[in-house]
Amino acid sequence: MLNGGSRVNIIIEKLRFRLEFPKPKPSPYNLKMVDQITTKPVGLIRDLKIYVHDIPYITRFIVLHNNVVDYNYSMLLGRSWLKDVKMAHD
Repeated sequence: MLNGGSRVNIIIEKLRFRLEFPKPKPSPYNLKMVDQITTKPVGLIRDLKIYVHDIPYITRFIVLHNNVVDYNYSMLLGRSWLKDVKMAHD
């Protein structure tokens, strides 16, 4: 899911494990969710190559515990990714 309102890219731990992404490094900060609850991420993955429509992009993800995100998605590409790929967002 794309979300221009999110400052970070998010993936839940279950999907990270299933996609065999590398183990995250400790996160240097906490994350404030949209409902204003502060949570400590599982960690941070930097310089990860992902493919969107067969186009490779290098990005970073905040990894959250499976029970923190209770939505219909398990990965969110936020404003940082939109900026990195110079996406026209209108």
